[in-house]
Amino acid sequence: MTMTKAEQTKLYETTDLALVSVLLLFLPDSLEAVNRENPHRVVFGFEKSVKLDELVSRFWSRKLKIEPRAFFDGIKIAKARIYSEN
Repeated sequence: MTMTKAEQTKLYETTDLALVSVLLLFLPDSLEAVNRENPHRVVFGFEKSVKLDELVSRFWSRKLKIEPRAFFDGIKIAKARIYSEN
């Protein structure tokens, strides 16, 4: 999937599977794009928002608490998105 520069500025992009798992659990409707152009790395694009920024900040500062099973389920959801045909 190729996105224009205007579309890219509206998205928060990450390749970190753990972060993607968390974002899919807390903000499931914010996933806008899954870019598979690079065969070695998938880039997930999430719609930017204040809530997303706060969640990402809490994730990277290690202040986010999540139930382990929910985190694992989020990883499974992310992997399903990676390997799906759409």
